[in-house]
Amino acid sequence: MNSPNNNQGIVANAHRLLWAGFMAILAAGVGFALRGGIFGLWAKEYGFTATQLGAIGGAGFTGFCFGIIIGGVIVDKLGYGKLVALALVGHILSAVVTFGASTPENAYDFLYWGMFIFAYANGTLEAVANPLVATVFPQKRMHYLNILHASWPLGMVVGAAASYLLGSVLGLGWKGQLSFYLVPTAAYAIMFMGQSFPKSEAAAGGASMGSMFKDVGIIGSLVACYLLSIFLGGVLKNPTLGLAIGGALVVAVGLITRFSFGSILLFVLFLTHALVGAVELGTDGWIESITGNLFTADQGKMLFIWTSSIMFGLRFCAHFIETKLGFTPISLLLLSAVLAAVGLTLASGMQTFSIALAALGIYALGKTFFWPTMLAVVGDRFPRSGAVAMSIMGGIGMLSAGLLGGPGLGYSKDRFASEALKTENAALYEQSKSATESKFLFLSGINAIDGKKLEEAKTAVKEDKASDDQKAVVKANQAGDRATLKADSFIPMAMAAIYLLLMFYFKAIGGYRPVSIEEASKA
Repeated sequence: MNSPNNNQGIVANAHRLLWAGFMAILAAGVGFALRGGIFGLWAKEYGFTATQLGAIGGAGFTGFCFGIIIGGVIVDKLGYGKLVALALVGHILSAVVTFGASTPENAYDFLYWGMFIFAYANGTLEAVANPLVATVFPQKRMHYLNILHASWPLGMVVGAAASYLLGSVLGLGWKGQLSFYLVPTAAYAIMFMGQSFPKSEAAAGGASMGSMFKDVGIIGSLVACYLLSIFLGGVLKNPTLGLAIGGALVVAVGLITRFSFGSILLFVLFLTHALVGAVELGTDGWIESITGNLFTADQGKMLFIWTSSIMFGLRFCAHFIETKLGFTPISLLLLSAVLAAVGLTLASGMQTFSIALAALGIYALGKTFFWPTMLAVVGDRFPRSGAVAMSIMGGIGMLSAGLLGGPGLGYSKDRFASEALKTENAALYEQSKSATESKFLFLSGINAIDGKKLEEAKTAVKEDKASDDQKAVVKANQAGDRATLKADSFIPMAMAAIYLLLMFYFKAIGGYRPVSIEEASKA
């Protein structure tokens, strides 16, 4: 391989691989935005509560974890090309399964597993793209990983625009809207076709699986395996069995690494990325629905496009921010967390569209650099982990979004809205509540406002035909949305505290800098 320089990667087709990966993640963003835009249609057609919708949306994250972790472990053995082919099959299969939803009785299962397969394909692709870009651009990882992940917000812009055009303008149903993600799917398949792929720095150096997992160790695997145990416990309807499987996986990592304790820094990064997944992707999964409730559906789409456009543009500026403004990855993450907290706090009180533009714009400024910069820190500080640590990091973020962020915000919406309605009119609440109890982790169950009755009330308000009771239901739902955004702001506040401590840590050891694989091997 040639020596890298500031403008080129270490292989001749480095930029072709970068843009193929860009298109692959764009396909995931398109599907994500399309799904967020049809939550209301699913609630109206099948009577889902916000908690049920959150669980379906959550499957669009949890499947990602399996794809990225399994893919990250086997990518250097199986090869990038074969994993891309597997992802392509998954994206096509997910459409077949999702479109099988036809009745209120079967819809939940078909939509849940269709989203899970879709997310598995997305995770597999990211298991390819993240280490691939980090490998072919070793001198500017933060810059090129941010460019790679600029495709995610661009995909959300394209998906939201397609949802508006196909749904609001052309009048297509949810299946017609959702099928649009197959267009960028075909594009990434073509772009990856016939390409040669390098190995990661660790794999090229002959690193064993045990050495790649050494920095993860017991404590790092505990984070991922605990989240996996929650997921498996839910799927198997046996939390104890889920914990047993999670514990067995921790022991397996211990055997592979000869019971290496693992890096405390990487453990902290894993925990923090769980918060990143919950606040960034969990919020993104609900933000169009929330803003559509507080304003109009079209304004909700406009705000979604606004925040996604900010993210897309700024992710091309990471190198400028690092080199010209003097930010390290950690100081940039600290500033981002503060901005995200401020933006969500302001958004919880937004009453006008102009205030919403400002509040959500600040939130978008904050969340822009979280995901790719966290990956860059792992690539810089743990080079011997190859694709493994990056893939586990991404898996933790997506699992958290799917298990904590999406369902947690859905539960918050249900809880705060039902409490607001019960306080305002207890008799109306009894008439409007769902027969299905909404639950989340260890929190007490509540009977949310019935999804069909809520959507009927929102339609009546929109058409200026609502009764006083329907207006009260909509008002309570809006109060629940505002309270949910306020609660959500505490997550980036916690992240800011962690990043501040990390800044003190790196200052104590001489400052932040990338570590060579030789240095990492001696540690």
